[in-house]
Amino acid sequence: MDEVVKIVNDIKAGNIKPIYFLMGEEPYYIDKLSEYIEANILSDEEKGFNQTVLYGRDVTVEDIVSTAKRYPMMADRQVVIVKEAQELSRTIDKIESYAENPMPSTVLVFCYKYKTLDKRKKVTKLLSKNGIVYESKKLYENQVGDWIKRVLAGKKYTIEPKASAILVEFLGTDLSKINNELEKLQIILPAGTTISAKDIEENIGFSKDYNVFELRKAIGERDQLKAYKIADNFAQNPKDNPIVMTTGLVFGFFVQLLKYHGLKDKNPKNVASALGVNPFFLKDYDVAVKNYPMRKVSQIVASLRDTDVKSKGVGANSLSQADLLREMLYKIFN
Repeated sequence: MDEVVKIVNDIKAGNIKPIYFLMGEEPYYIDKLSEYIEANILSDEEKGFNQTVLYGRDVTVEDIVSTAKRYPMMADRQVVIVKEAQELSRTIDKIESYAENPMPSTVLVFCYKYKTLDKRKKVTKLLSKNGIVYESKKLYENQVGDWIKRVLAGKKYTIEPKASAILVEFLGTDLSKINNELEKLQIILPAGTTISAKDIEENIGFSKDYNVFELRKAIGERDQLKAYKIADNFAQNPKDNPIVMTTGLVFGFFVQLLKYHGLKDKNPKNVASALGVNPFFLKDYDVAVKNYPMRKVSQIVASLRDTDVKSKGVGANSLSQADLLREMLYKIFN
């Protein structure tokens, strides 16, 4: 995120490069940077003649170079944006000669999503030397909560840790999906609001009571009644709660407990870092690690592997989702 801010600030200051090669597994920042360039380099009057958007599936590298070599009309610059540039991955090396001597009056932007250039290649070195090569990396799950807080802080909002955890649990690390949901909340809730789990449930549709996060908490506390109640709700709503995802997240929880048992340094900061969890939730892990000795955790991890295989239809044709969930909980609690 710091690198994105620097690129934007440089553009604002007039330090504009002739090439921006935006690449990587996380499309969110690629989109945000290209949208910023599209909106801010040229004035509205200049855009009609001097701003061109191309699509990788429809053009060749030669077409892009030809467009980039044109001179601007009644403006200091032209902007050429190549969206879905990853479609040109087999021939992208042909941009090498242009990258060596780019037009100073052209701002050429490549949106090269889900892929990266080999940093050892000459073309990548030339793009870095004469322009900007930005790699947008996927965040780890334990980093997304902080990202949500930063995004909301910039809009004058805060969020409860539980609400943030629910978003990550249901949407994973897809920043674009998360941002879309956050924008919906910002339309409904006034600036200055602290977004709660209740806000998530009422306005987005994720239940604050019936979700895998609450299931794991109930399991950790050995609250069998609550755990079976949540499992029954899941069985009644299989589309919203696919068993493969449920077993995977419960399995991940017990793998974290196994790591916790194996830690020599049980300082809270070290535990949070080792497990990849928000320190706010450490108390849940502290409870669970006391309720499940290391030997029991190892047994549960083995049984969950079996449940996971069955949930994918191997050797369990006669078992319903409800039966599989109950079997999973029975093996955990007994």
